[in-house]
Amino acid sequence: MVRLTEQPSRYDDLEKKTVDELIRNINTENKIVALAIEKVLPEIGKLISAIERQLKNGGRMFYLGCGSGGRLAVLDVIELPNTYGIEKGIINVILAGGVQNLVFALEEKEDDEIEGWHSLQKENISPKDIVIGISASGITPFVLAALKKCRENGIPCGSIVNNPDSLISQYSDFPIEVITGPEFVTGSTRMKCGTAQKMIFDMISTTVLIRLGRVEGNRMVNARLINNKVVDRSVRMLMERNPQITDYEFVKEVIKKCGNVKKSEQYLKEQGWLSSGEFS
Repeated sequence: MVRLTEQPSRYDDLEKKTVDELIRNINTENKIVALAIEKVLPEIGKLISAIERQLKNGGRMFYLGCGSGGRLAVLDVIELPNTYGIEKGIINVILAGGVQNLVFALEEKEDDEIEGWHSLQKENISPKDIVIGISASGITPFVLAALKKCRENGIPCGSIVNNPDSLISQYSDFPIEVITGPEFVTGSTRMKCGTAQKMIFDMISTTVLIRLGRVEGNRMVNARLINNKVVDRSVRMLMERNPQITDYEFVKEVIKKCGNVKKSEQYLKEQGWLSSGEFS
């Protein structure tokens, strides 16, 4: 297998370059990422549709990874319950070494061929669920071994890798190979590969949750009231969606009582206030 992610950088003598030269060249490389993703949008769409089907039928999604890709997946998943109001446990991450050890970057765990599958078994993984393996190289043992077990047990899998014709892709029902080429610092896949993975995670989680009804118009109507900023945003959102309501403090009380915009609108409808225009 050709491992483009390990090929020498297009740039050399980096230590001799100025700050301006370094950041200009890094930015030039970053421009490659979106164009590489554009080439695999059909494959991303197929994976998202498969995730949507599984979740609508009561299944769960699991990212499975290590290194930079696995840690970026954790960051994606931890924001979803607050942003979209979904229950924890619907979209998950199996991280080599455990999510609880995120900050320790246990890179040696990527060679563990047992932990990934064992961690999935602890979550009672089944064919109702879907697993997405993440690996810049496309050969990470932690991911590859777990995907093999998933296939043996009829569990649908997707994958996100950064090398062509990878082993991991061969064990994936919905493979995505986003080819970003050699890194600016040779082999440092936290750079373009990590950027590509983060962009794809954003596409997956955002699109799936829109499709599952967690967004209306372009607004996060199910966002949880985690701080004053979100409370204010939610109040103004509800007032914009229902211009007959002009009492900010009244709406704020309703929002805090109900928990989000969607539930607040339902409450106001049940009380007849939206149709009557009387809110005191």
